[in-house]
Amino acid sequence: MLKSTNITRRQALAALGSITAGLALAACGTGQTESTDAPSSSDASSSSDASAASEDVTVRVASLKGPTTIGLVSMMDTTSGVPTEDAPTEPAEGSTGITYSYTISGAADQVLPLVIQGETDIALVPSNVASVLYNKTNGGIRVIDVNTLGVLSVVSGDASVEQFEDLAGHTVYLSGQGATPEYTLNYLLDQAGIRDQVTIEFKSEHSECAAAIQADPTAVAILPEPFTTATLAKDSSLSAPVSLTDVWDRYAGGSGSQFVMGVTIARSEFVDQHPAAIADFLSRHAESVDTVNGDPAAAAPLVVKAGIVASEAIAEKAIPKCNIVCTTGEDMRSALSGYLQVLYDADASSVGGSLPGDDFYYEA
Repeated sequence: MLKSTNITRRQALAALGSITAGLALAACGTGQTESTDAPSSSDASSSSDASAASEDVTVRVASLKGPTTIGLVSMMDTTSGVPTEDAPTEPAEGSTGITYSYTISGAADQVLPLVIQGETDIALVPSNVASVLYNKTNGGIRVIDVNTLGVLSVVSGDASVEQFEDLAGHTVYLSGQGATPEYTLNYLLDQAGIRDQVTIEFKSEHSECAAAIQADPTAVAILPEPFTTATLAKDSSLSAPVSLTDVWDRYAGGSGSQFVMGVTIARSEFVDQHPAAIADFLSRHAESVDTVNGDPAAAAPLVVKAGIVASEAIAEKAIPKCNIVCTTGEDMRSALSGYLQVLYDADASSVGGSLPGDDFYYEA
């Protein structure tokens, strides 16, 4: 799994000053970052910082009540306060420069209109939703980072299920028909050569999947974090022996793709008009991801406040399993484009009818 690399806000904004002259790229990322070299002249660095600070803009950020928001909670806390679903935040009164306001929604269909109507500038959404929006808006959005890798696991009370191939002969309960969980599972079953040996039964809620495997010890469910951790805490007879992220890496990792569950997008118009704000967001997001991953215990109360998990103990235990990242540049393109290709091959409508063009992938 890619690991996030810290860069400071000064580095990001200093590099942004050079980008204008076509000299450098600043981004948060995992693995190898494109370039984090600041200009050699301290005067150039100070100039770019001053330029960024002089921009008076409030960045409106929308996210979902789930894993894609977990990596953002530290940034929320330090810039405007962690919102709840019923109480969005506002920028600090009287503040100038680059400020932030946040909205957390319970479902993707609540976020999409905000993006399409220009009522939010940056949004954290499922990876395929980003592609759908790109097509729906004729290139009106760009993906600026990958924020969450795979969060799905095989959960069962059957001790004989130890690896993915052991799903052969079982009924698998899944929430997410006609969405990325179904397409991802079908792809992996095909790769393992067992698709015709597995019966998939769809449920409308994760809780229904959990109830089904509790009623039938031989059954299996595919559940997401942090719901998986909460389910195991309630029933010690269940276990989660297989992460679909590991299975993806085994069958598709050679192509450079990743099991990408969540991405961060921005309106193309906002990207073009406020490049300093995009650089500032990416720097802060990278720092927030490192903070959350580095100290789950400290992040847990913020995750609970955001309404993502009800228990701090569950949040602390789930955070390391949520694959929170901040990946940009070529690493982002490679990871995401390969995943979208799999979804497109399964059902073109799942990505909006066609794969995004090169302008979909943000490069400073």
